[in-house]
Amino acid sequence: MLTFGAYGFFMSFSRLLQPDLVLDGNVLSLSPELLTHHGIKGLILDVDDTLVPLRQAETNPDVARWMNQIKAEASVWLVSNNMNAQRISRIADLLQVPYLTSAGKPSRRKLKLALAAMNLPVNQVAMVGDRLFTDVLAGNRVGLFTILVNPMPGLNEIARTSPVRTLEVIISHYLGVTL
Repeated sequence: MLTFGAYGFFMSFSRLLQPDLVLDGNVLSLSPELLTHHGIKGLILDVDDTLVPLRQAETNPDVARWMNQIKAEASVWLVSNNMNAQRISRIADLLQVPYLTSAGKPSRRKLKLALAAMNLPVNQVAMVGDRLFTDVLAGNRVGLFTILVNPMPGLNEIARTSPVRTLEVIISHYLGVTL
C-alpha cells in the first residue's frame, strides 16, 4: 500500500518523465514548422539513437539535410552521455554544430552549459531525445520543452527499439506517464 508521501513522490517523478511532445517517428519528423508552432528557437539534441544509431560514427544524408533546415530556424547543440569525444566530435563536425560529451543525463549540468551558450530563455529551448530516463528527465529538470522521438534506425533497418527503452516505457506507464 502506498502512503501519501510515496504517492506524492511517484506523482512528482512521473511529471518529470512526461514529455511535452511525443513524435510518432524519429528526429526527422521534427519540422521547422513544429518548432515555430511551439515557440522553440533552440534545440539541445541527444546523439546516440536520436541522430545516429549507437555504434555508427557518421550521419546519413537525410540527417544532414534535416539539420540544415532546423539550423535555419533554431540554435542547435548536441549534448551526449557518450564519453567517446572523438566520435561525437566527428558527428558534430559533419553537422556543423557545437557539442558536449559525457553529460551524465539526467544530470542538468551540461544542458545548462548548452542553454547558457545559446543565450535564449529556457522556455524557448527544447531537449530532443529518444530516452525517457535520460533525455526527457534531464530536460524537464531544467525546465526545457521536452520532445521524445523514436530511435534512429540503422541503414538496413526500418524501425528500431531497445530493451532499455521498452523497459523505460513500461515503468513510465506504470507511473502514469502518457505517451
